[in-house]
Amino acid sequence: MRARTVELGLLVLASLITVSAYGLLSLGRADVPQERVVPFLFGVLGLILLGHLVVRKLIPGADPLLLPLAALLNGLGYVMISRLDPQLANNQAAWSFIGLVAFGGVIVVITDVRKLEPYRYTLALVGVIMLLLPLLPGVGRNINGARIWLRIGRFSIQPGEFAKVVLAMFLAGYLVEKRELLAISTRRIGRMNVPDIKHFGPLLAAWGIALLVMVAQRDLGSSLLFFTLFVVMIYVATSRTAYVLIGSSLFTAGAFLAHWRFAHVQRRVDAWLGAFDDPKDTGFQVVEASFALADGGITGTGLGLGTPYKIPFPETDMIFAAIGEELGLLGATALLATYLLFCAAGFRVATKAASVFEKLLATGLTALIGFQAFVIVGGVLRVLPLTGVTLPFVSYGGSSLLSNYIILAILMRISHRSTQTTTRATATAQRQSVSAGGQ
Repeated sequence: MRARTVELGLLVLASLITVSAYGLLSLGRADVPQERVVPFLFGVLGLILLGHLVVRKLIPGADPLLLPLAALLNGLGYVMISRLDPQLANNQAAWSFIGLVAFGGVIVVITDVRKLEPYRYTLALVGVIMLLLPLLPGVGRNINGARIWLRIGRFSIQPGEFAKVVLAMFLAGYLVEKRELLAISTRRIGRMNVPDIKHFGPLLAAWGIALLVMVAQRDLGSSLLFFTLFVVMIYVATSRTAYVLIGSSLFTAGAFLAHWRFAHVQRRVDAWLGAFDDPKDTGFQVVEASFALADGGITGTGLGLGTPYKIPFPETDMIFAAIGEELGLLGATALLATYLLFCAAGFRVATKAASVFEKLLATGLTALIGFQAFVIVGGVLRVLPLTGVTLPFVSYGGSSLLSNYIILAILMRISHRSTQTTTRATATAQRQSVSAGGQ
């Protein structure tokens, strides 16, 4: 239980940081009532304690870093959303509670992640259906130029957020079955030895799905995430650089095609390469984000004392710019360090996983979180074009938050089983050593 004690201490630290930030915000903003600090304190501690008790009871061998890091990101995101829009903050608090319930539900229902492996093709079908659901007339919705939303009554969800988790499960199962065939070189192209062309089917299918998402849904971010997931997992399974090179070439070709064909992609590329050429129209969002980061300087303007509301969509696409303005370079760097620690913990889970399926799945899910953070931060800093994806655990959005907590639960379930396996193996070796000594 030492790991759980470490986890509890880190969770208390994460909650203190979150509550302190909220307290500073309430002092700096008149529209954030100071009397809400105490209820917020109990709410945060209650949610964190609930998650910790579930882990302590059901998966005591899980990695102790993952939950505290996720709680810190979620808490800081909530504080910043409270600063931008108190009503959205109420919604985010509700989704945080739902996310933690889903976190516990996944841990209870999926007692062994390996049981999902035989259903890989069913998972593939479910993932593709979820990905394409927004294209259905009547229920699909086009919001801010992207058709990625599903409207059911008063609720809107992004099924693509859950499709990425399901497709990661499919690909992990598929690669367990085919990884040896995919690693064998039977042809030579130039100076590269490559597998038989028929084994590139999964990569070509991923390219086709990514292009379909980009074309039909006008969603550059999701298509990039899905394709990256496929390439990363195939590379990890086979250690073949050819897949990375060919995959990158395919996506580059698709991106050039999308830029040539679609005006909204052209606008995003123009905003990336020449934001200050048209600062009042095409480059307005990126330019305002750049000014916000410049205003933040090293230490920031202080919570509630900046002007992040001047940036379009600061609670979703541009929340990193809002954090950079009010917490400065130091706060933005601390946020990035938190993501690096989360990814390091996730990849550690992957390296210690007891089965190949779990190893590949943990790698894919961790890569999703890390690459998604890189893409959105890169867009804010003008390293990449803006893609419209959310900053994991931080940005406003129920679908994103819910899917991230599901990813967290799966990673911790895998970690717990690897710890159990190692403990049993150690105990068996000790018994055999004692038995051999007695003889």
